[in-house]
Amino acid sequence: MAQIEKKVGLLRKSSASKKPLKEKVVLMYDEIFMKEDPTKSNPRFWEELFLMKVNIEYLESKLESLDGEELMKLKDNINSLFQHCIQALKAEHQIRVVNSLQTLCALIRGVHQKNKPTSGFDIINMLMGFDKAELRMKNLMESLDLLLCGDGSESLKSLCLKLLLCLVTVTDNISQNTILEYVMINSIFEAILQILSNPISRRQHGYDAVVLLALLVNYRKYESVNPYIVKLSIVDDENTLNGMGLVIARALFEYNRQYRDKEEENQTGFFSALTNMVGSMFIADADEKISVQTNEAILLALYEAVHLNRNFITVLAQSHPEMGLVTVPVSPVPTTPTSPLGTTPPSSDVISPTELPMDADVQTSNLLITFLKYSSIVMQDTKDEHRLNSGKLCLIILTCIAEDQYANAFLHDDNMNFRVNLHRMPMRHRKKAADKNIPCRPLVCAVLDLMVEFIVTHMMKDFPMDLYTRCIQIIHKVLCYQKKCRVRLHYTWRELWSALINLLKFLMSYETALLSKYNIFTLALMVVNLFNMFITYGDTFLPTPSSYDELYYEIIRMHQIFDNLYSMVLRLSTNAGQWKEPASKVTHSLVNIRKCWLQTSLCSHK
Repeated sequence: MAQIEKKVGLLRKSSASKKPLKEKVVLMYDEIFMKEDPTKSNPRFWEELFLMKVNIEYLESKLESLDGEELMKLKDNINSLFQHCIQALKAEHQIRVVNSLQTLCALIRGVHQKNKPTSGFDIINMLMGFDKAELRMKNLMESLDLLLCGDGSESLKSLCLKLLLCLVTVTDNISQNTILEYVMINSIFEAILQILSNPISRRQHGYDAVVLLALLVNYRKYESVNPYIVKLSIVDDENTLNGMGLVIARALFEYNRQYRDKEEENQTGFFSALTNMVGSMFIADADEKISVQTNEAILLALYEAVHLNRNFITVLAQSHPEMGLVTVPVSPVPTTPTSPLGTTPPSSDVISPTELPMDADVQTSNLLITFLKYSSIVMQDTKDEHRLNSGKLCLIILTCIAEDQYANAFLHDDNMNFRVNLHRMPMRHRKKAADKNIPCRPLVCAVLDLMVEFIVTHMMKDFPMDLYTRCIQIIHKVLCYQKKCRVRLHYTWRELWSALINLLKFLMSYETALLSKYNIFTLALMVVNLFNMFITYGDTFLPTPSSYDELYYEIIRMHQIFDNLYSMVLRLSTNAGQWKEPASKVTHSLVNIRKCWLQTSLCSHK
C-alpha cells in the first residue's frame, strides 16, 4: 500500500512539473522567432501554418516582447511571413485567405509598435525588404482589390477592409505612415466606390469603406498629389454619392438616438427625482452625466465629401424618413483584430433590412437635418478637448455648406419646411422647448438657431474663440446669400441681435483676461459688421418694415454696450500698443451704429 501511494505521489509530482502543452500554431510561431529558417525542419511549414486558426494575441505579444535589435535579427523570417501571407491571399480555400488576412493584421500592428525612434529599423524594410517592397505591396493591393470586388463571402470582404484600416491607422499621424505611398500607387478607390454603390455591400461594409476613404484622402493632402483626393472630387455617380450619404446619415442618426435614450433615462431616473425635490439648481450637473462617444471618423468623411465634391451637396437634401430601429440578423464573421480607434461602426440595430424603411408616421428627414441635430449635441460641451475638436469640425462643415450656392438655395427654399428639434443646453433661466412647439420652417432657420444657441451658451472662462469666429462667419455667409438673392426670411431676428450684443458685452467685461490669450477685436469687428449689414442692407432681406423698427429699437435699447465698446477701442487705438491697429478698425466700424441711435435720439427729442 505504501509503495502504491509513493508511486501515485511521484506521478503527481512529475505531472505537476510538466509545462502546459502549447497549441501547434503557437509552436510554429515560436519557430519563426528562432532565427532559423522554419522550412529547414519542415518543408511544408508555410502551407500548414495558414490552415491553423490564428492566435492573434500570442503573435502580437511575441512581437511586443522583443526589442528593436532582437527584431532586426529576425528580419528574414518576418519578411518570409509577410510574403507567404500575401501568397496565401490567392489560395482557393477561404480558410487560408482568412488566416492570412488576420496574420497580416497582427504582424503589421505588432511590428509598428516596435517602430520607435530608438529602434533603428525601417518599417518597410522590416516587413518586406526595400528591394521587394514595391512588388509585394503591388501584389497585396491587387489581391485585396480582387477580394473586395469579387463574389466572395461578406465576412471575407469585411476582413479585407479591417486589414486596410489597420494598415492606415497604425501610426498616430497618418502622413508619417510611409507604407501608404504604395497604397497611393496601387489605388483601391474603385473597389470602395463599388461597395458604396451596391445596397447589399453598403449595408454590410459601408461604414468601414467610408472611414477608409476619408483616411486615405488625408494622407499628405497638403504635401503632394493625393490620387484619392483627385478621384473623390470628380465622382458624379448618383448611386455612389447617395450611398455615401446614407452611411454617414446612419452613423450620425445612431449617435443622436443613443444621446436621446440616455437623456430620457436621466429625466425619468434618479436625477429627475432629485431636481424635482430640490429645484432646478442641479439640472446642469445631471445633464453633464449624459455622455455618448462622438464619431470623429464619420465627421471627417462628411467634411471631405462636402469640401471636395460639389455633387455631394445634392445628397444633403435627399429626403428620407428617419431611420427606424430594426434589428438585422448578422452573419457570423471570423475573429478579427480590434478595430482601430475611432473606426468602430455604429451598432447594427439601426440598419434596417430595406435600404430606406418607409413609414407614413415617421417624419421625413435628410442628412443635413441629422447633422444639425448631431452638431447641437456635440457643441454643447466644449470644455473637453475631444469635444472641442468635434465642435470645430462641425462648424467647418457648416461653413462649407454656407458657402455653396446650391446648398443655400435648398436651405432658404420656403417650399421645403422641416421641424428640426435641436438639443439645447439646460439653463436655469429658460425651460426646455417641447418638440410639438417647434414650427416647420426652411432649414436655414435651424442653422441660425444653432449659431444663436452656441453664442448664448459658451460665454465662459475657457472662451472658445476659434469656434465663436467660425460661428459668426457662418451667419455672415448666410446673410450675404439673403442680401444677394433678396431672400426675405421670416425669422426671429431679435434673438440673433440680442445674442450678438450680449457677446460684445462679455468681451468687454473680461477684456483683460481675454486679451492675454486672444485678439478679441477680430471677433468684435465681425459682430459689429453684422449689425452694419443689417443697418445698410436690411431693406433687401428683412421680411417687413417692422423688422427694421425692431433692429433700431434693439440698438437703442442696448446703446450703452456700443458706447462702452467705442470707449474701449478708442482708448486702445490711441495708445501705441499691440492692439492699436485692430482696435482702430473696430472704432471705424462703429460709425454706422452710433449714427443710428444718435439720429433716433435726436428725432425723439424733437
